[in-house]
Amino acid sequence: MGTKKTSYKAYIDTLTKISSAITSDLYLEDMLKLIVTLTANVMHAKICALWLLDQKTKELKIRATQSMNSDYLQERSIKLGEGIVGLVAKEKNSMVITNVLKDSRYKEKKLAQTLGLVSMLSVPMLVKKKVIGVINCYTTKEYNFSKGDKDLLSAVANQSAVAIENTELIVKTKVIQEELETRKKVERAKGILMKEQRLSEAEAFKLIQRTSMDKRVSMKDIAEAIILTFELKRA
Repeated sequence: MGTKKTSYKAYIDTLTKISSAITSDLYLEDMLKLIVTLTANVMHAKICALWLLDQKTKELKIRATQSMNSDYLQERSIKLGEGIVGLVAKEKNSMVITNVLKDSRYKEKKLAQTLGLVSMLSVPMLVKKKVIGVINCYTTKEYNFSKGDKDLLSAVANQSAVAIENTELIVKTKVIQEELETRKKVERAKGILMKEQRLSEAEAFKLIQRTSMDKRVSMKDIAEAIILTFELKRA
């Protein structure tokens, strides 16, 4: 980036590929890696990195980058409001830094110097005004990011945010469904034990729990086995 200009067609092609990746069966980690790689290529960026915000700790951590540099890949975190990444996440506004080494707000100057990073474009990842994370692009020469650059990275950031939010929602939904299914089966198994072995509700539950621990299998599996045994007896 810097001397190269990216065509409008290249931007559209990249967004199309990212849309396809988001609707594919890729795992989240692979999808995010593909997104930053495509973005870095179309923007001719030295590094493109995606940071996600932990809603509990209020810290941002890198989840994807196309960089293979071991220094950049070291695990680190940035607090909400700290440095450029933290400020972008907190204020929910994109930022352009012409030279990261000369900006007092930039916290990773030693790393930037080692990797030869100069200009930076940082945009928030938003879903309905909720910040999910931040995407950064770096150049190795001083560069004035164009409106097209900002629009592209913002579109990528928001598409990524929606994909992450949807993935997390699907995972949460599956967990809730699993819990409900387990609860239903344990309740039915308790009822069978109470009737067949004349146990109290507490005793029946403890028996399922103890058997689960002894056999090192889930309570759902034990409940299913009790239900199946009962149904075979009745058949």
